[in-house]
Amino acid sequence: MSSLPHPETASPRTSLRTRVLEDRPVNKDGFVQEWPEVGMVAMDSDFDPRPSIRIENGVVVEMDGRERADFDFLDQFIADHAIDVEAAETAMRQAPATVARMLVDPNIPRAEVLRTARGLTPAALLETVKLMNIVEIMMGMQKMRARRTPANQAHCTSARDNPLQVAMEAAEASLRGFAELETTLGVVRYAPLVAIALQVGGQVGRGGRLTQCALEEATELDLGMRGITAYAETISVYGTESVFVDGDDTPWSKAFLAAAYASRGIKMRFTSGTGSEVQMGNAEGRSMLYLEIRCILVTKGAGVQGLQNGSISCIGVPGAVPSGIRAVTAENMIASMLDLECASGNDQSFSHSPMRRTSRLMPQIMAGTDFVCSGYSSTPNYDNMFAGSNVDAEDYDDWNAIQRDYQIDGGLQHVKESEILAARRRAGHALQAVFAHLNLPPITAREIETAVYAHGSNDLIPRDVLEDLKGAQSVMDRGVTGLDLVKALHEGGFADVAENLLTVLRQRVSGDLLQTSAILDGNLEPLSAVNDANDYAGPGTGYRPSGERWEQMKKLRHVTSAENPEVEVE
Repeated sequence: MSSLPHPETASPRTSLRTRVLEDRPVNKDGFVQEWPEVGMVAMDSDFDPRPSIRIENGVVVEMDGRERADFDFLDQFIADHAIDVEAAETAMRQAPATVARMLVDPNIPRAEVLRTARGLTPAALLETVKLMNIVEIMMGMQKMRARRTPANQAHCTSARDNPLQVAMEAAEASLRGFAELETTLGVVRYAPLVAIALQVGGQVGRGGRLTQCALEEATELDLGMRGITAYAETISVYGTESVFVDGDDTPWSKAFLAAAYASRGIKMRFTSGTGSEVQMGNAEGRSMLYLEIRCILVTKGAGVQGLQNGSISCIGVPGAVPSGIRAVTAENMIASMLDLECASGNDQSFSHSPMRRTSRLMPQIMAGTDFVCSGYSSTPNYDNMFAGSNVDAEDYDDWNAIQRDYQIDGGLQHVKESEILAARRRAGHALQAVFAHLNLPPITAREIETAVYAHGSNDLIPRDVLEDLKGAQSVMDRGVTGLDLVKALHEGGFADVAENLLTVLRQRVSGDLLQTSAILDGNLEPLSAVNDANDYAGPGTGYRPSGERWEQMKKLRHVTSAENPEVEVE
C-alpha cells in the first residue's frame, strides 16, 4: 500500500495522481497560448480580412477588403490566376454556412461544390471551414478528394545514405502497397546513387512505383529530366510576400519551375502548410489557416496538379495552439475542394503521446485522401532523414489493424515475412547489377545478406563513402539516364524489373502522370481522377474496400483459425 508524503516545507502538495499525469508522454509536448498579433492562432483571428470581391471588366479590382492598387504579389497572383471571375460573383453571394452545408450534404454533387469553390476568395474559404467541426471537415474530405481510391506514400531513407538500404526499403514499401516513394539525403552529393537505388527498388516489389528524391531544386529537376525520378513535390510556396522574398522566390518563379517539370511529363505537386509563415517570423498578423489558403490558391493558379500539405515539417506550430490539428485537417480538405490532388501530410513526428500521434492521422485515414501520408517512414525513425515521421516501420502492424478494424483503406496491407525477405534480396541484387553495369563502387554479397535482415542502418556494413561520392559524381558527369538503368537491369538478368521501369518512363512520356492524382495500378496503368473519379454521394456510394482488396486487408501478422484457435491462418 502506498502512502501520501508529508512534506515538511510549505510548498503546495501534489497528489500521487497528478504525479502520474505529469509523467505521461503528452506532458512532454509543447503547448502555447494564442498570440494573434504575430500569427500564433490556428484559424480564428480578428486580424484576418472579411470576405469580399469586386470585378470590373473581367478583372478582380478588390478582394477581401483590399483594393487592387494595394495588392501584394500573392493577392495579384490569386486574383489573376486562381479566382474564376466567371464564377466569383455568384459564389461570393453564397453565405459561408451555405457552402459549408454543400460540403457535407451528400445530395450536392462534388462537381457543384467545385464550381462554387473556384469563385471563392481566401477569406470566404476560411469563413466556410471555420463553421465546420472536425467530423464535418472529414465528411467534406471524403466527398471532395479527387481520386476515388485512396493511396499512400512512403519515405525511404537511410541515416548513412546507404543506397543498398534505400533500394531494399523501396522494394518492401512497394510490396506493402505504397504508391509513391520519396527519399532525401544527409549528404546531398550522394543523391544520384540514392535516387537510382530508390528507382530500382521501387520497381521490384509490385513495381510501378513513382519515385522522388527531395533536394535543392536544380539537382532535383536534373534527376527528373533524366528519368531517374518520376515526380517532385518539395517545391514550397508560402502565404506571405515577405516569406517568399526571404527565399528569393515569387509565385511566378514557382509556376515557371512547375512548368519545367510538366514539360517532361514529370508529376508535380507544390508543398505548403499551416504554421510555416509564423515559424519563419513573417505571418503578418494573419491566422495560420488563412495564410495556408493563400498557398493553396497559388498552387491552383500555377496550374500544378496537386499539393502536399498538412503542415508537414511545421506541424509542431499548429499542434501547439488550440484547434491547430483541426486547422491542419481543414487545409487538406480545402486542397481537395479546389480539385487539387492532396498528399495529406502526417510527415513529421510532433507528439510524444501515442494517443495524439494516432488522433493526428485519423481524419485522413478515416475520410481517405489521395495520399493519406505524404511521408510514412518505411524505416525506423532514426533512419528518417525528413526529421522523423508520425508513423514508421514499427507501426505497420498497428496501421493494418486499424484498417481492418474500421474497414477503411489506408493504402497498405500485411505481407508475409518470406515475401518481404525475397523482395529485399532481389532489390539488393538488382542494384548490385546496376552498379556493376555503370562501373559504380561494387556492392558485395555480404552487404546484401546483412541488409536483407537489418532493422535499420545501424545494422549495416559501412560503405566506402569517398568511393561512393566519386561514383555519384560520375553519374552526373556521364549523363546517366533512366534508360541506362533499364539497360543495366535487363543485361544484369532483371528483365521484369527493367520492364517495370521502362513502363514508368513510357507513362511519363505519354503525359499520363500529369493527370490529377495519378498513380499506377497493379497493371501499371494510370489510375487517376480522370478514370477513377471520386463518386461519393452518401451511404452506399463511393470507394470502400471490397472483394479481393478487402480479403487482403483482413490479413494480419497473427489471425487465428475460426475452426482451431491453436492455428494461425496466413
